[in-house]
Amino acid sequence: VTSFQGVAVRSLCTSSPHEHPEHGRLVYKGNLAKAVLGVKFFSYSTSIFNLFMMPYIILKTGIGFESLFVQAAFYGLIGFFTFVTPVTLHVLTKGYVIRLYYKDEMDTYTAITYNAILAEKATVFHQKDVKIPDITKMFTTFYAKTKSMLVNPTLFPNPQDYNHLMGYDKSFYFNLEEEKEADERK
Repeated sequence: VTSFQGVAVRSLCTSSPHEHPEHGRLVYKGNLAKAVLGVKFFSYSTSIFNLFMMPYIILKTGIGFESLFVQAAFYGLIGFFTFVTPVTLHVLTKGYVIRLYYKDEMDTYTAITYNAILAEKATVFHQKDVKIPDITKMFTTFYAKTKSMLVNPTLFPNPQDYNHLMGYDKSFYFNLEEEKEADERK
């Protein structure tokens, strides 16, 4: 029981602030979560504003083009910035992990990302579902099942959590006979 400006405040929380009853222990928190949300929200809002204002601007200013080609180019340019920019932003940021939780007893991870309508989306996967791409990709650190995920390894408070996620804590086994057979088949 603590006192806050003369009023007794009692906390009934039984878990630490880094525990989530459904997802488990918080092992990662992305530092660009608010920036990603802000940029996507700004892009969506300007596109919606553009959709509502363009007919009004065209009617009021009397913008009219004699050539059908010039009209198509003008409306194509407006449509590009109205629709393609938000879609591109979503494609680039859909795998950015905002928070990552780990459940020890089930050895499962829950990655929280933003979906297309800016709501949080939970993706649950097992550590054995994690695949590291053979070639480093720009917006992918690992694949969870088939979904690409982007995390910053330096933001894991405990490096062992990152090592376990990526499978670096497993013993490395290299079979020379399998390697020889693969070389002979080539």
